[in-house]
Amino acid sequence: MVQDTSIIKQKIMNFIETNGASLPVEIAKTIDTSTLFTSAFLSELTSEQKLKTSHMKIGSSPAYYIKGKENTLEKYAQYLKSKEKEAHDLLKEKKFLIDSDQTTAIRVALRSIKDFAKPLEKNNKLIWRYFTSEENEYNAPKETEEKPKTQTSIPIQTKKQITPIKPKKEIQIKTPTKKKAQDKKNERFFNTVKEYLNSQEIEISDILGFSKENLILKIINKQEEKILIAFNKKRITEEDIVKAYKKSQEHNLKYSILSMGEPAKKTINLFEAMKNLDSINKI
Repeated sequence: MVQDTSIIKQKIMNFIETNGASLPVEIAKTIDTSTLFTSAFLSELTSEQKLKTSHMKIGSSPAYYIKGKENTLEKYAQYLKSKEKEAHDLLKEKKFLIDSDQTTAIRVALRSIKDFAKPLEKNNKLIWRYFTSEENEYNAPKETEEKPKTQTSIPIQTKKQITPIKPKKEIQIKTPTKKKAQDKKNERFFNTVKEYLNSQEIEISDILGFSKENLILKIINKQEEKILIAFNKKRITEEDIVKAYKKSQEHNLKYSILSMGEPAKKTINLFEAMKNLDSINKI
């Protein structure tokens, strides 16, 4: 029996060496055994540090790959959800992205695609590197981009050294500062929601909307897809509930609500009153 299991493990290793990152269901077909048994062997090989697993899941399973062959995970990028796929494609195209220059939704998505987005710090800035790009590729293009800006600013200043230029510079300095502060608040809010959902073993399947007021997500709870509307405030009102209901109707899904505190007392009373309501009829 020991010999049999070692042969199966070797078959699995051979398959992954040939095909790159693979899913249990793909491997099971080749070694002619059930997905359940294949997953058990894959877990053993991972414990033995012969294999690694992806952070992302395709269906309910991660992909398994050999250390040093991370680039073979690329074929599964197509299964990333909406914003995560958008962030992946943008990073793949640009190779490097400055975190603070991105929208909040993209910044959140970049933190979620750990297989493809690798963080590094340059000049006290967080930079995201596409996983197949080398760190030393970053400096050269950045320097060549900045030089033309300083060169073109010289003739403009000699011609247009009039008051309209100064207010523009002030706006450019102040706006990013406000945006960064707001982005940090939004990110903290998102992380709070994400930590809560993780603690409840609820999976985020898509980001439908993200603002300073609320976060709209598609979630999977106990194998059922729902809409989750998280409000970034301590008191939710009847109006908020109606808005949440309308959003759920757009997607034809049940919905849940999260808030940063207890609902208003009259809102709780309304919930209680609705529980035993059989119908509302017109005379």
